[in-house]
Amino acid sequence: MAILDIKLPNSILKALRLPQNNPRRQQLKVLRKMLRKARFTEFGQTFRFDDILLSKHPGKKFQELVPTYNYNKIYKEWWHKTLEGKSDVCWPGKIKYYALSSGTSESASKFLPITNDLLRGNKLAMIKHLLTLRNYEDIPLGALGRGWLTLGGSTDLQKGPGYYSGDLSGITQMKAPFWFQPFYKPGKKIAKEKDWNKKLEEIVEKAPEWDIAFLVGVPAWIQMCMEMVIERYKLNNIHEMWPNLAFFVHGGVSFEPYKKGFEKLLGKPITYIETYLASEGFIAYQDRQFAEGMKLVTSEHIFFEFVPFDDVNFDANGDMKEFPEALMIHEVEEGKDYALLISTTAGTWRYLIGDTVRFVDKDRCEIIITGRTKHFLSLVGEHLSVDNMNKAIQLASDELNISIPEFTVAGVPFGNFFAHHWYVACNDKVDAKDLAKRIDKHLCELNDDYAVERRSALKDVILDVLTEKDFMNFMTAKGKIGGQHKFPRVLKGGLLQDWQRFLKGEPIEP
Repeated sequence: MAILDIKLPNSILKALRLPQNNPRRQQLKVLRKMLRKARFTEFGQTFRFDDILLSKHPGKKFQELVPTYNYNKIYKEWWHKTLEGKSDVCWPGKIKYYALSSGTSESASKFLPITNDLLRGNKLAMIKHLLTLRNYEDIPLGALGRGWLTLGGSTDLQKGPGYYSGDLSGITQMKAPFWFQPFYKPGKKIAKEKDWNKKLEEIVEKAPEWDIAFLVGVPAWIQMCMEMVIERYKLNNIHEMWPNLAFFVHGGVSFEPYKKGFEKLLGKPITYIETYLASEGFIAYQDRQFAEGMKLVTSEHIFFEFVPFDDVNFDANGDMKEFPEALMIHEVEEGKDYALLISTTAGTWRYLIGDTVRFVDKDRCEIIITGRTKHFLSLVGEHLSVDNMNKAIQLASDELNISIPEFTVAGVPFGNFFAHHWYVACNDKVDAKDLAKRIDKHLCELNDDYAVERRSALKDVILDVLTEKDFMNFMTAKGKIGGQHKFPRVLKGGLLQDWQRFLKGEPIEP
């Protein structure tokens, strides 16, 4: 039985047949729908949702009347009331579930509201994504009816006073539709396990019993799982265990740094599919083979705004200024970096999600993730993005035929000037100075600002070669182990100090 042959509920089928309007009309339709549903909430009354709905230009009126928010601001002013059990604050009803954010830049967890409306929108986006696989060339459609091994958070959620909290992946799997259960691995029992290392061990133990066609998760943890299976059963590659493995659905970080090491574990080529599923919602997915970017989910449950990521709208620390320029989807340009503001069916309004994106095909609404508003380096005006870093690492890796699955960069003092200090994970033999020179050369080619500053205030590039285990051990020490946790590409402030202490063998606090 293949997934595409399953008869879906009529409500889902109806939603999937939404007319294909242009993105601007789709987005305004989503906004009006959300405003109508939330107009009697405390938030909707405060910011005059009724007036916005009556406006000839609801998008502009929405931007005029509703302020922008980051997490701290919206939590302090609104979301703390929902955690205290109050109903109808930012979205109708009482919030019963919260996704705990997996960010590594802050020590404290963020509680992000999750509603049935948001989960339904995520589910519809997932089904639409699944249906696009019919358009891929030379793929074994029989694989769609085999196992999907998903490495996600525990479905055994934490109980709070009137609510449950946990990773979004755990909440999603706990509420997954009945028709998906036969395909879902590792199954309900293992999915409940909170101890990440024990969960991986149980997956390895069960591996011979499964016929896996899809792997779903963050690249680093999926790679570790495959390595454990291969080592346990003395295999040459993972296809000796799962001969029908055909797809890897990944997201959260750029896959390119992992690809070379990942493919060493395969017996034959597989298809890579990128998704953009954040704790705040299902934002985008790759809907065609070999596409450079991912298609934004414009017709379901998220209204998007795009803030140009520049000195006009953001300060030197990556904090958004009070009255930023916010563009709607029809106003963006290709090739420019934007910070995402989203409004969702969970009562998230004009919320800075923290990611930066770039349109690579405006007509198709296809984007790539270029980094984080906080994860960039601009000590002296070099404006170095995570996208620049990923590409430089990829180019240097290809030249030296090595695998660099993890890396991070910090800006450090260098005499009276500054330097960039790179830490890379590489289990292959490599000369650190040569690798640093190659990365530096490629960054100069990729980024004109960087090239200028390398001739002035940015005096050196320092590089240390570590093992992948070093990075994993630091994540464990910080309490950030699990399927949704990623190592930050840029280290600053207290996190950098913890990393430096960790490398010296000194104790650090989670």
